[in-house]
Amino acid sequence: MIDRPEGGERAVLVHINFPAGGMQEDLTEFEELARSAGANLLAIVTGTMSAPESRYFVGKGKAEEIRTAVQTTKAQIVLFNHALSPAQERNLEKLLQCRVIDRTGLILDIFAQRARSFEGKLQVELAFLNHLSTRLVRGWTHLERQRGGIGLRGGPGETQLELDRRVIRQRIQYISKRLSKVRQQREQSRRARKRAVIPTVALVGYTNAGKSTLFNRLTGAEVYVADRLFATLDPTLRRIDLSEIGAVILADTVGFIRHLPHDLIEAFKATLEEVTEADLLLHVVDVNDQRRQANISQVNEVLHGIGAENIPQLLVYNKMDLCSNFIRMLDDNIESEVKRTSVSAQKGTGIPELKTLIADVLGKNIVQLSVVLTPQDGRLRAELYKLKAVISEDIDDEGNFHVTVRMPKPELEKLFR
Repeated sequence: MIDRPEGGERAVLVHINFPAGGMQEDLTEFEELARSAGANLLAIVTGTMSAPESRYFVGKGKAEEIRTAVQTTKAQIVLFNHALSPAQERNLEKLLQCRVIDRTGLILDIFAQRARSFEGKLQVELAFLNHLSTRLVRGWTHLERQRGGIGLRGGPGETQLELDRRVIRQRIQYISKRLSKVRQQREQSRRARKRAVIPTVALVGYTNAGKSTLFNRLTGAEVYVADRLFATLDPTLRRIDLSEIGAVILADTVGFIRHLPHDLIEAFKATLEEVTEADLLLHVVDVNDQRRQANISQVNEVLHGIGAENIPQLLVYNKMDLCSNFIRMLDDNIESEVKRTSVSAQKGTGIPELKTLIADVLGKNIVQLSVVLTPQDGRLRAELYKLKAVISEDIDDEGNFHVTVRMPKPELEKLFR
């Protein structure tokens, strides 16, 4: 269903500053997005406006400047670093005589290239169809034709546009049902982990911060790694053993970005639920990125949007081997109450300290105590064994069980309540 262009297309980029509004985007990041999609950047048109225009998003003079750039470079596509309305896309394509894609469409294209698993492809297709459903009217005459035939002659018929919309609605419903089953399967897996009292640690962070490299370093896995935006989309879970607290499940998740399209957040709910159900978040930060402070804020904004803002967080400054004044950069965040550590996922520096800190944070939620259970408490005793929470047990002369248990405090309170 996803009709995306092949890589290497000749592209003109358009970046407009809006100093007075909340629509500011980053030009460097936009260029990285375009290259990640496989575009060949030929020209960049920039400008400053107080507010977008309704017809072309930019003013008429700037639109003519873009058309001149397209004609001069013989560009095949124009990429806007902003969200365009369907009408603005149509008007620009008619004026420029080439395809026009906004920031949301560009990110969707990158996701379409990166998805590998069946679930990931479904999630990307759902986001694409939701985006496409508002952009079916492209000015082609075949969309205005009516569908006639036996039993339909003499009536208004069904236009091709209406037929296309109906097909897309049906496909969206089908994908939504399949993803609902995926969410149910993930929920079953999470319930099994909770029954076994295994804490989950989720890696989050801005795209290209080094999450997958750190995941591989901690678990010994071989998750795909590349120095580009959104190198991996599909969540990966691995079990690691920490000497202080035992088994822990580590989850690698999709990277975040400024103004992540709402359609993507909705489509990737099954993936992002691994974040919302985690016991601890490892917020990975590229310390060598000059935009790290803004990236941290953006990730926290997305976490708030998916309801994960109250989960304990550990700030992990990555790529410390690439930064000469690393200590000073850490001091920039001294006011933060979040615990911090520094690592080089590529070289393995700081990994033992990170594991110790993870065990320390998770260990605060784990309590160990001795309880006395009577013979009538057999059901509770069986439940403790089922949870693998029993460390030792003795029986006195009266038949009472003196049990030493170790488990997360919330689970313990819930059980004994």
